[in-house]
This record gives sequence, structure tokens and C-alpha cells, in this order.
Amino acid sequence: MDMHHHERALWSSWQLAPEILLPLLLLSYLYWSRTKSSVPMRQQVFFYSGVLSVLTAIVTPIGTRAMDYFSLHMVQHITLMMITGPLLVLGTPNTFHPTNNLFKAATQPGFSWLTYAALMIGVHLPVPHKFIMDNPWAHTFIEVPLYLLLPYFFYFNLLDRNLVNRRISPALAVISLFLMMVPETLTGFFIYAAPNSIYDDMYSLNDQRQGGSFMWAGSMIIDTVWMSFAVYHWIKSEEKKSRDIDAELAAGNDK
Repeated sequence: MDMHHHERALWSSWQLAPEILLPLLLLSYLYWSRTKSSVPMRQQVFFYSGVLSVLTAIVTPIGTRAMDYFSLHMVQHITLMMITGPLLVLGTPNTFHPTNNLFKAATQPGFSWLTYAALMIGVHLPVPHKFIMDNPWAHTFIEVPLYLLLPYFFYFNLLDRNLVNRRISPALAVISLFLMMVPETLTGFFIYAAPNSIYDDMYSLNDQRQGGSFMWAGSMIIDTVWMSFAVYHWIKSEEKKSRDIDAELAAGNDK
């Protein structure tokens, strides 16, 4: 297969992508209208930063040329999966505790870990990747929506906003994030270290290696940030336990 052609100047390529932009605008409006007076500013900043990260990965040349350059495809992948998802989770209102069975199943810790890892590895295997690149509709209507949904489900129990109603302990949240670094970094490493094109010369070898290095090094840096959040939540959880024990002891002594 011939390498993708790049007729247009890279940084002059922008797109509206209404299939993503319109739902994103609707979600932002609903969030603003229902939480503007009840959600702390810090959480709002997280949410709108997540929205901005989607726009950056979709409407800018990163998204417009993601089908032409493997390195840009990987930047889009990393942004949506490792930045957008966690930011939207941290921006989710503390009162959001859905009882929908599908949501509960999708956010089950073990299942969400496996689906996140499977998506990350699967879309970069030669056969699925070739199919996606040869069929732009698959990238637009399958790959990108999965990049948005599965990371949100994965991080939902790991970066809890108010440390209640967890389905996984703070300690296990840290361990889960640490273990996810293994498939993330290995995927990037094997792509980078491949001596030849693994995608039938769809991209230049230099572009392939650059994309692999983004995945390899970038995921380690970004994961370290979210692990620090999880460790902070762990510390706050232990502090809360200590305060609760002290309160119980004080109440017992007063009797």
C-alpha cells in the first residue's frame, strides 16, 4: 500500500466535525445550565478543559490530518484517551451517581480496565488499524466515540471526586493506574522499535517511530500525573478514616 498523501499544508488544515462538535456543544450547555451554581469552580475547570481537549484533538490539524500521519493519529489517541477522559471524570458533579445497569456494568473496575486496554492495543494492531485507515467512517463513528467513552468508564472509579460510593479502594485505584502503564508503554515501545513498517508502508518509518515514541514516553508522563491524583485521593481517604476514628473515640470518652 502506498503511503498516505499529504497535499495540503499541515497547519492550515482545520475542520468543523459536526458529528462531534454538536453533541459536545449540547453536553457543555447541559452541564452549564444544570451545574453553574452547584459545582465548585475547580470541577468546572476540569470539565471545560476536557471539552477543550476534545476540540483540540478533533477540529485542529491534529484531527484533520490524523488519517494521514501516524504521529498525529497517536497524538489524537493519547489526548482523547489519557487526557480528556480523566478531565471529564474530575469535572463530573459529586451528585452524579447513576443507577443505570449498563453504566454500572461499563464502569465495573475489572471490565473497564480490560476494555480500555483492549481498545488501546487493538486499534494499533495492523489489521484493525488498516481497516480504520481505509474506512474513514470507522474512525469517525466508531474509533473516536470509543476513545471518549471507554476512558471515562475506566477512570470513573479511579479519580472519584468526593471519595464516596467507590467501587474500588483508593489503594487499588493507584495499583490499577500503575498496571495500565504496562500495556500502554509496551504498545508504544513495540511500534517504535519495529525495524520495518508494520502497517504495509502506509506511513514513513520515521512517522511510525515518532508515533510510537509519543505513545511510549507520553503515556508514562501523563499516567504519572493521574497516579499523583490517585495517591492524593488515597492520602485524603486515610486522613478521613483517622478523623472518623478520632471522632468515635472522643464520643466514647464523653459517655
